[in-house]
Amino acid sequence: MTRTDALTLDRAADRASSWLFETAMPLWLAHGVDRERGGFYESLTLTDLRPATEFKRLRVLARQIYVFSVGALNGVEGAEEAVSNGLSFLLERARHPEGGFASRLDAAGVITDPTRDLYDLAFVLFALAHAYRVVGRDGLRQEAIALVVFVRSKMRHAAGGFVESLPPRSPRRQNPHMHLLEASLACLEYMSDSVFSTLVDEMTSLCQTAFMNTKRDRIFEYFVEDLSAPLRPGGVAVVEPGHHMEWAWLFEEVKRVRGVEVEGGAALAHFAHTFGLDNDTGLLRGELDENGDSTECAVRLWPHGEWLKAALRVRAVKETWVDAWRAVERFLDVPTPGLWREQWDPLSGEFVDAPAPASTLYHLTTAIVELRRASALSVQY
Repeated sequence: MTRTDALTLDRAADRASSWLFETAMPLWLAHGVDRERGGFYESLTLTDLRPATEFKRLRVLARQIYVFSVGALNGVEGAEEAVSNGLSFLLERARHPEGGFASRLDAAGVITDPTRDLYDLAFVLFALAHAYRVVGRDGLRQEAIALVVFVRSKMRHAAGGFVESLPPRSPRRQNPHMHLLEASLACLEYMSDSVFSTLVDEMTSLCQTAFMNTKRDRIFEYFVEDLSAPLRPGGVAVVEPGHHMEWAWLFEEVKRVRGVEVEGGAALAHFAHTFGLDNDTGLLRGELDENGDSTECAVRLWPHGEWLKAALRVRAVKETWVDAWRAVERFLDVPTPGLWREQWDPLSGEFVDAPAPASTLYHLTTAIVELRRASALSVQY
């Protein structure tokens, strides 16, 4: 992909749409779907497009159901079939006998880790909402409602929010709750039910009361068990610019879908851009301490997609959307179009040569969907 000096929303959306629907999705449909055993491959090598792992994770299964649902809605050939493939694998192979879904299976679809992981279950909920748009089966709506009921009844934490997993583990994190908000918003929009609106409100409130600092411009990552304070193992708490951007965008989604104003998104995005952006490289740092100082952490692709989403919706970083999109394009500049490099190494100053993980296609798809939405509304934007 080449840089264009005068980049408009329409031109960026056209380029992004072409990459996603005409290049990336056909490639992943051809090489990333396990048509023999069901489900999807975890990653593909950059040169010969071989699957790079011999296991299947629930989060990747759910994310790819979402991706191909978007593809099906935009006329990508074979995408609806892939959605059905993923749903069958999810509902027939990954279901846990005691409720919820298991976090990992082997390549053949045998459960190898029966843990019910909150982060993974959030993505199952997200996948069900978007698959419902494609196949329209009321059974998917009932599956989504049942999953919310399971999480609320079996994974509730006495101090607020939900446990990380069954069996429980520590530390507690904001991240699974963030994706529960994202998923419940999708369910509310496409499969309206009060159980989803209640979860939206609960996750929004939890962020405001537990995850944000008193200045309202930082989201902590890890917490003590009762959520009363962030973990500070080295004396300072950890924050991630990518998650700041993601929460800022989600606050805008709460307003769009739920009709409720949520304060703090502008401050979160401003903090992430002010302290998270490496001005020498134009890339977002992967991690900061709570004072805004950089830590030694790899720079990954996904935060740049979240930056783009926030920049298209949050006024505090509105002028940075071109920089965000051009940063994304740098990761997409690979010999095999439709793949990407996942990490940039700040020590070597080079992109890491490793297989492209399927999980990142979710981030790219959500970002490109947002870019297309902004382009369609560019007169009002």
